[in-house]
Amino acid sequence: MTRLRAPMGLLIDRNKPIRFTFEGREFQGVEGDTLASALVANGQHLLSRSFKYHRPRGVLTMAGQDANTLVQLPHEPNVLADTFPIAPGLAATAQNCNGNLESDKDAYLGKFSKFMPVGFYYRAFYKPKGVWKRWEPLIRKKAGLGILDLEFKPEYYDKAYLFTDLAVIGAGPAGLQAALTAAEAGAQVLLIEENPVLGGSLTYARFDVEGQKAVALREELITRVNAHKNIRVLTGATANAWFTDNYIPVIKDKRMYKVRAQQCIAACGAFDQPVIFRNNDLPGVMLTSAAQRLMRHYAVKPGQRAIVLTGNDDGYLAALDLAEQGVEVVSVVDMRSEPDDRSVAKAVSKRGIPIKIKSTVYEAFHSKGMKHVTGADIRRIEGQGGVAVSSEIVACDLICMSAGYMPVYQLLCQAGGKLVYEDITCGFSVKDLPPILRIAGSVNGYQKLENVIADGRNVAIDAVSALGLSMTEPKARIVGEPCLNFPWPIFPHPKGKDFVDFDEDLQVRDIVNATRCGYRDIQLVKRFSTVGMGPSQGRHSALPTARLVAKETNRSVSETGVTTARPPFAPEKLAHVAGRAFDPYRQTPLHSRHVALGAKMMPAGIWQRPAYYGKPSEREKCMQAEARHVRTKVGIIDVSTLGGLDVRGPDAGELLNRMYTFGFTKQPIGRSRYALMTNEHGVVVDDGVSARFADNHYYVTATTSGVDRIYQQMLKWNAQWRLNVDIANVTAAISAVNVAGPDSRKVLEKLCSDIDLSPDGFPYLAVRLGTVAGIPARLLRVGFVGELGYEIHVPARHAAKLWDDLMEAGKAFDIRPFGVETQRLLRLEKGHVIISQDTDGMTHPAEIDMTWAVGKSKPFFVGKRSVEILTKQPLTRKLVGFTLPKGCEQPLEGHLVLDGEDISGNVTSCEFSQTKGLIIGLAYAGANQAAPGSRLPIRVEGGRIVDATVVELPFFDRDNKRQEL
Repeated sequence: MTRLRAPMGLLIDRNKPIRFTFEGREFQGVEGDTLASALVANGQHLLSRSFKYHRPRGVLTMAGQDANTLVQLPHEPNVLADTFPIAPGLAATAQNCNGNLESDKDAYLGKFSKFMPVGFYYRAFYKPKGVWKRWEPLIRKKAGLGILDLEFKPEYYDKAYLFTDLAVIGAGPAGLQAALTAAEAGAQVLLIEENPVLGGSLTYARFDVEGQKAVALREELITRVNAHKNIRVLTGATANAWFTDNYIPVIKDKRMYKVRAQQCIAACGAFDQPVIFRNNDLPGVMLTSAAQRLMRHYAVKPGQRAIVLTGNDDGYLAALDLAEQGVEVVSVVDMRSEPDDRSVAKAVSKRGIPIKIKSTVYEAFHSKGMKHVTGADIRRIEGQGGVAVSSEIVACDLICMSAGYMPVYQLLCQAGGKLVYEDITCGFSVKDLPPILRIAGSVNGYQKLENVIADGRNVAIDAVSALGLSMTEPKARIVGEPCLNFPWPIFPHPKGKDFVDFDEDLQVRDIVNATRCGYRDIQLVKRFSTVGMGPSQGRHSALPTARLVAKETNRSVSETGVTTARPPFAPEKLAHVAGRAFDPYRQTPLHSRHVALGAKMMPAGIWQRPAYYGKPSEREKCMQAEARHVRTKVGIIDVSTLGGLDVRGPDAGELLNRMYTFGFTKQPIGRSRYALMTNEHGVVVDDGVSARFADNHYYVTATTSGVDRIYQQMLKWNAQWRLNVDIANVTAAISAVNVAGPDSRKVLEKLCSDIDLSPDGFPYLAVRLGTVAGIPARLLRVGFVGELGYEIHVPARHAAKLWDDLMEAGKAFDIRPFGVETQRLLRLEKGHVIISQDTDGMTHPAEIDMTWAVGKSKPFFVGKRSVEILTKQPLTRKLVGFTLPKGCEQPLEGHLVLDGEDISGNVTSCEFSQTKGLIIGLAYAGANQAAPGSRLPIRVEGGRIVDATVVELPFFDRDNKRQEL
């Protein structure tokens, strides 16, 4: 292994060798190498096999922008070798191979490409009926996209929040300048760069004949950025999407940063574009930027004899880079009639490098097994995509190509921007961006270094102004420059293998044939051919595809457009999504009281609530003691998190009548009623209590986690219905406590003198307005825990006083607070369902025995038709109560219910009930298992089976005598 001399090798440390293996062979790299750079440095150019034809593939971009370098690691498939850093002992293998990388047994598939035309799988495997089941295992086996390690132990991933005035995506010259300009004006700037170092194209590209401009400029900009206190830098970080209001998820290592920025500047650069010719996918055929990255980043010589195929002046500058590092440049093949800047051609000629004008590579030749390029067929260009008959055969082991540039448009289109292609100039622009998102540099169509810097400064001035910061610096002048995109870098070959999409092995004829099959729209071409669906997500196939579709449908490229870009920008591990989250939470006004009483807090939706009071190590003991106290004496619980909706107006009853399954227009004043809500599909989505305090005033409770959604649904539906009603979410404005137990009336009588609390004066399900401890209150006599109880709802600012006064008044009756887990045990004994715990996204009322809560005579409620259809159908499952003897292994929520060898349901709630002396629970079971007395096999931890008994609900106080005292 040899390395180029310094200053080549920006990212490596030559003094720290690292040994690793690839395909069972040992190699040596150095610290800072990626797997691909280390392998190429050792002469190993073959890295993978293509998806469809198993063709040999090597480096294409050296920037993680293609699927050519996908490899298998011991614990992870589909790893990009050109961005994955090597480490001591790393053992990597190729993937998508039948046999081994060097001698893939499926390499013959390319010879049968004419029998596998575009979309053949849609037409070949669907008849006779059922034949797909025979084809599917074979096709999936042939796909070969890596192997999952099922023994892999999950690693720690998490999330963090970042807030900033300005987020700058991309730390190339435009991004660095934009960050500095904004920071100097006083803005707090977050600079996000996906590469391990700052500088972007300044780290590998050449911008002048002498080759010194980029180095000096990068050093100056980075020094200033690192020294500025207003700039925070994230390197090795990918801005993976753009969502409303500049919410940007940024992936860095094992963390996802949830970034919120008032202003955002995307200085994300442009993608180098390939030229389409026969065998343009061979190892040794790469983008000019890839060759420059190999040299400048890793000090790796990409080849010995090179052809540079270009449609812009950057190809000439790349040729100078190659020549300076000892690569023999056989020829610069320019597809244009002449370069834009004659000085670059002069510098190339001065080095004795031949220049072929208005020419192209028509075909690349290869060694045995197609493992590397060995030469090229160079021909004169004659018309759009046409070449001369005569050719010149040139020996080479490296073909560097650049057809032009395409903006990194993905995040911009996610923000609603439109990518516009100018057919005359062949340039791109992005329009219709939201005012809080701006673009700068090459993504904005500028390529000259002076213009890129000026654009970064100018856009930052606009962003600073939008932030309300003053800045006196005038905007810089931007000079005109030629477009670097060659208008038609596509040269179809009669023998094919002219690849448009390297990921999917799609050739020119595949795209053409898709249009001839009737798919004229670019979106349909994508879905029929799968172009742009691979890991590259169209980074190099979108533009040539648009050009081919435009030509075949007699339209312009601007009329054809490119396919929609959706999040994420780069592959995102599920671990990043599922990693530990730090969610904002709310505390009730009584939080300090709970903490002082020794509560073990738990999350409930966005709220913190007491689970129980006592030591975490004594959960069961504490919970059972609290439950016993409520059943025998009196307990108090903070229910301030319960959702509260005030519905007022002449049509208040009509709104609730339409939203909920019960009837509410005739609900008596001073009474409450159970309120069950379904969605359009007849699925149960929420429940609560509707209290009517006046003709035009209802107070409706909703679940803690569902109230915001229910409030939105009410507003949405009323926007259509236009009823005369006002809906207010008062959850945070009103706090509530529930006093429950046989002595609860006695406690409340000491604080409430203006309400008749007697059984006749305030019966079960009644509601009253009055005062408690001198505080205006709404009182609801409800019994979620199955005991005599009162919910007391007061303005939130009075919650602490109410709690203190109730605790003081209850001393004589030994009042005791109880938590959410105790409440859930008590309600379980009563068989009360918790929405979203005992229901799921398919539960309808009949499955949970709630048809009694459905107003059958009502002409309409949301989901009525669906509920009627579902109710008429035979039940396939039902929520049932079950019991197990004390001492038996207790099932957990989610444990499976079995019917023979089949799964018939799952446990939704389960606890030990000291009241019954049994383990009790709720579970979904098959309809044939739902009758009381039925045996219910439940698979618990370790695969063991326990036999529960189905019982009639509720488990306790079936006649509701205790809560009607």
